[in-house]
Amino acid sequence: MKNRIRMICEVWHNELKYTLRDQGVLIFFILLPLGYPLVYSWIYNNEVVREVPVAVVDNSRSSGSRAFVQQCDASPDVRVAARVASMDEAKLLMSKGEVYGIYYIPSDFALRLSRMEQTTVSVYCSMSLMLYYKAVFQTASNVASAMNGRLQIALAGNQTAREDELTAHPLTIDEVPVFNPTGGYGNFILPGVLILIIQQSLVLGVGLAAGTARERNNYGFLVPLTRRSRGVGCIVAGKALFYLMVYAVMGSYLTIVVPRLFHFVTLAGWRELLGVLLPFTLASIFFAMTISCLVRYRENVLLLVVFFSVPLLFMSGVSWPQSDIPVFWQSFSWLFPSTFGIRAFVRTNSMGATLNDVATEYVALWIQVAVYGLLACAVYRYQAAVAHRYALGRIRALRRKREVRARFKARAKL
Repeated sequence: MKNRIRMICEVWHNELKYTLRDQGVLIFFILLPLGYPLVYSWIYNNEVVREVPVAVVDNSRSSGSRAFVQQCDASPDVRVAARVASMDEAKLLMSKGEVYGIYYIPSDFALRLSRMEQTTVSVYCSMSLMLYYKAVFQTASNVASAMNGRLQIALAGNQTAREDELTAHPLTIDEVPVFNPTGGYGNFILPGVLILIIQQSLVLGVGLAAGTARERNNYGFLVPLTRRSRGVGCIVAGKALFYLMVYAVMGSYLTIVVPRLFHFVTLAGWRELLGVLLPFTLASIFFAMTISCLVRYRENVLLLVVFFSVPLLFMSGVSWPQSDIPVFWQSFSWLFPSTFGIRAFVRTNSMGATLNDVATEYVALWIQVAVYGLLACAVYRYQAAVAHRYALGRIRALRRKREVRARFKARAKL
């Protein structure tokens, strides 16, 4: 037991030295988790889109059309940036990106209202971003609903305010945002991104270190342990212990400090956070160590992580409903710790769930810890065998050089 502990400490110390010497690994282990979430959070700090610029084509030029435009402009979501004479001018402004929506009021707007006929207001929205579409369309819909209510009251001939209220709004809706009281995009997407950063930065750092070792054939620390079956387990345990030490700090920063710094919803207690983060971090560590066998050169890991980052966020079921994801891709997503980690963290931290409520994700993460831990041992056993063969080859080559030199010296003496 003492020898195993000594081996684990030796591997931990070697990993610490290699990490401190490699600036690329330090960037992925330290700077990326520290800076990346801050950039994302500052980008989405406003939570919702406000003052979306729109163009207005008012062919009616009546008091009713002016009232409609003024109420849209007074709303917090829309700003009337231009009043143009034709749709062609409005389309030109939209193509230039100066406006993201168009309100078209027909010439018979006031006439049809005075005749007690139904009229229309056409709304054209830019679909480049769904938040723009929501702001432009919802504002027009709310203003039209308010004007409809006032017209109904004017035509009803009621005697009391209560009758006017029932005429305008016979059915009212109390909107209660659940788990996202601000209705903001940051509270919606950032918790999943924070968890994904933990996994991806681990894969980047571990893969970069593995690629460096392969480029330099730097497997010297593996050679003394290759002939002992327990040696590979000590290597994996020592490395995992070092990564767990680093990401105990980085994980706490990402899941505790960043959400409170930007006032995101945080409902999870320390037991729930620890219960989710511990198996997720271990699963991500062993997953990164297993994936590192695919990295032949340092830059390969960058391509691998960049390719999978966005699909992993979609497959987690945060930005797109899990029920609408095809069965194949749902099954494929189970290979990655981020899938279960994101779901468990969002439900505990943003929805106030307990560990019993996320029992499926909790058990799945521990299964991944066991599976990827065994796979990591198998991968490092293979690398240890390669390192042993490489060391034997170098020793044989050195012996041959010495023998050749000795022969030349013997011949020179003769």
